Amino acid sequence: MSALADSPAPPFHPQRAALRLVGSGMVAFGVFLSGFVISEPAPYELMMAVQIALWFLLGLKISRPVAPLLILLLLFNVGGILSLTVMADISEGPMYMAVSTFLALSAVFYAAIIEDGHQRLLLIFRAWVAGALITAILGILGYFHAFAGAEIFTLYDRAKGAFQDPNVFGPYLVAPALYLMYRLLSGSLARAPLYIAGLLVLTLGIFLSFSRAAWGLYLFATLMLVAVMLLKERTAAFRLKIFSLSLAAMVLLIVAIGGVLQSKKVDELFLNRAKLVQSYDGARLGRFERHKIGFLMAMERPLGLGPMVLGKMFGEDEHNIWLKSLTTYGWLGFVCYVTLIWSTLIIGFRSLLRERPWQPYLMIAWILIAGHALIGNVIDIDHWRHVYLLFGIVWGCFALEQRHQRDRTAPAPATTEPS
Repeated sequence: MSALADSPAPPFHPQRAALRLVGSGMVAFGVFLSGFVISEPAPYELMMAVQIALWFLLGLKISRPVAPLLILLLLFNVGGILSLTVMADISEGPMYMAVSTFLALSAVFYAAIIEDGHQRLLLIFRAWVAGALITAILGILGYFHAFAGAEIFTLYDRAKGAFQDPNVFGPYLVAPALYLMYRLLSGSLARAPLYIAGLLVLTLGIFLSFSRAAWGLYLFATLMLVAVMLLKERTAAFRLKIFSLSLAAMVLLIVAIGGVLQSKKVDELFLNRAKLVQSYDGARLGRFERHKIGFLMAMERPLGLGPMVLGKMFGEDEHNIWLKSLTTYGWLGFVCYVTLIWSTLIIGFRSLLRERPWQPYLMIAWILIAGHALIGNVIDIDHWRHVYLLFGIVWGCFALEQRHQRDRTAPAPATTEPS
């Protein structure tokens, strides 16, 4: 018998097992609440604050692979705190930085909790799908004024679900949609109708958000998912299945969106929002000109301008995460954010195609980090809660991979031969 078989099993502690089960349930519930941020502070913040404190008090550790994530995010926020010193009016600045710091800690928490048990990834994505479906349904019902008071789930005739902004609502739905798409392409055909139904709801929610960033993110993520799956699975039968299901899903989605476009209200708003450059993008002091002015100002101010200062100067926020990191978090924050994005993409790419229990979740999170880095050119994402969850997933999977490699290379324990 092997040494592993001969060694005694670790003692079972019912109380510890029960605590871990409750803790995992709290993690899933926290992710579920991330779909309901209609006001701040939201229930998500309260839930996450409690469980982050409890988990670390009960012994959750930050490992060496996760430490760079903590360091980069803390330095990123140190840059933001330093920017407060150059503000003439700091009345709103401290609260902004408090939220930024909390979200940074949430990313580190997710990474640590995933490293502690990769089985939680399934709970996280199932909770994300549940929250996304509910908030998407609310947004759809609100858009079509399905009941009295439903307009609370819309803004400027755009679906926003239980969010404050359609431009956050739409991108939030993309990760669970991608998860359902993966399950559809890789799972049993018997469950396909269930996945397709969920996909239709989430796709309609993304469409009715009329967020160009969400549309672009969804298209990019879908194409990337199919491409990565085709690279990973090289058998002709599986590739034929992926191609056939992808084609069928695309036709079904086109038909569904075509049906929605029969509404004159939807059609007019779609044609307006589908323009690549809106009037507020290319106009004098529009988005693109503000980007140029903002970058020039930031080059002269190493500590930045301070949270929301550029928005007060020009009447609109930066709408560019790279510019936002310069103006709100200073040069230090900018360097840390760029380093964070590239390091996250690099560590995820290295194990993207390796056969691991956590590979599907890493694949989805990595694709969406890349997608959010792209849409960050036209929108601010530094306070998007789900982005920090994605960071936590990639770094948590990186920590799991590091441990897996250590376990493989560790020498086997010595065995004692019987006399």
